[in-house]
Amino acid sequence: MTSSERNFARRIDLTSLQLFVAVCELGTIGRAAEREFIAASAISKRLSDLEATLGTPLLYRHARGVDLTPAGESLLHHARSVLYSLEKMQGELSEYADGIRGHVRVHANISAIVQFLPEDLGAFTREHDAIKIDLEEHLSSEVVRAVHEGAADLGICHVPEGTSELQSLPYRRDSLVLVVPAGHPLAAQRAIDFADSLDVDHVGLHTNSSIYVAMHQAALAADRTIKLRIHVTGLDAMCRMIENGLGIGVMPLRAFELMQGGIGRGLTSVALNDAWAAREIRLVARDFSTLPVAARMLVTHLQAPAAAPDQLAA
Repeated sequence: MTSSERNFARRIDLTSLQLFVAVCELGTIGRAAEREFIAASAISKRLSDLEATLGTPLLYRHARGVDLTPAGESLLHHARSVLYSLEKMQGELSEYADGIRGHVRVHANISAIVQFLPEDLGAFTREHDAIKIDLEEHLSSEVVRAVHEGAADLGICHVPEGTSELQSLPYRRDSLVLVVPAGHPLAAQRAIDFADSLDVDHVGLHTNSSIYVAMHQAALAADRTIKLRIHVTGLDAMCRMIENGLGIGVMPLRAFELMQGGIGRGLTSVALNDAWAAREIRLVARDFSTLPVAARMLVTHLQAPAAAPDQLAA
């Protein structure tokens, strides 16, 4: 760190950063003052001092509240990253004091959680019972954002385009299939093109999910639209809707096979010929080399299946 960088770090007050983020999140200095239990005039003074330190306006102040200047938007991104890092440091150090030798925050999409993570994380925790893993389910785009902003150490998802600022490693592969009632006309097919299913009502996942995005793009390429009858938030709900005649749906094959012993007993799967139906789930981090030791151990464990002969998980 250069002398000028050290001087800059000394001039930045963490409390002022916290108050700046609070004002940005709530939209007014008054609401931020109520939440943070501090006088509005004190927040206003700290924000003015922060602007003076940085040499640029951070907020547009008006009668209804505040809006961010371009410099303010940049500072908000960095301030959140700094505060997330501090929370992470506090959490890890407190858990060392409690006898836990590591803490890894993982965000993953539903495909990874349903198909692979129960077994993989179960095996890891049996070998490393002093390491705590916090796992949250999110859409792939939200997983990437959480890793980018520092809210998660590790992401596990289908990596959207335009995430080159993050590092990624292979984890597992999966294949998408069309799920239909056992007596449905399409059930007799061994494999079809997705476009051939567009005359039938569909049950779809959230519009921002990687599966729905792929379906939508495929329909556009065929100059067709999806007859979407209902949106659901989970694969189990999708199976129940399909089983009760509300349409057909697309889901990962392994996830469907895991459900067939229960809610998916009256359903069958049809392979999709489309190239986008063969997918890769990846591990995502800002920088794998700088992850805490516990997180690097988890990455090594999760990558073990990727070192096996390359084949679609089924």
